[in-house]
Amino acid sequence: MKKLFARYSMFDLVIIALMACMGIAIKPLVVPLAHIITGPLFIPGGVIAGGFYMLWIVLGAGIVGKRGTATLIATVQAIVILSVGIFGTHGLMSLFTYILPGLAVDFVLLIIGHRGCCVNCCFLAGVAANISGTFLVNLIFFRLPLIPLILSLSSAALSGGLGGIIAHNLIKQLVKFKVIIPNNAEVVK
Repeated sequence: MKKLFARYSMFDLVIIALMACMGIAIKPLVVPLAHIITGPLFIPGGVIAGGFYMLWIVLGAGIVGKRGTATLIATVQAIVILSVGIFGTHGLMSLFTYILPGLAVDFVLLIIGHRGCCVNCCFLAGVAANISGTFLVNLIFFRLPLIPLILSLSSAALSGGLGGIIAHNLIKQLVKFKVIIPNNAEVVK
């Protein structure tokens, strides 16, 4: 366990904890608003809202700039949800439904060789996070028929991509105003 956390500075760990808490805190605010749009279409509200609470995973990965950050943020979220149980409607399955989007973000960033440094990688990371979360929740709970599933995954991709773009713009502003100095090898574009 020491080796896992040795590569993260105290600042990195604070960012990871902050991003995990922000993702959890924003969810109950955004989901009811998304239900207004998705309810008549018979699409789960988390599909659209997911982009706005997945952006915190992408944002944390971009600020910290180290491999595994998104998975760590998602794991902290899962542990908090399971231990507190306030927003955990999925029970023990929350462990999987929260961690998979973090794994998806880290996997996409690893494959493309980026670390949340540009709009393209943040967009793709947001898409991967929201599609993976939407698909797993559908697989476990909703079991939607093919057409609503395709509509849900398409909406999840759009929402997740927009969340990734918002995360990138937040990173740019934090760097611009020298609030953070990115750990990324590349300059945030």
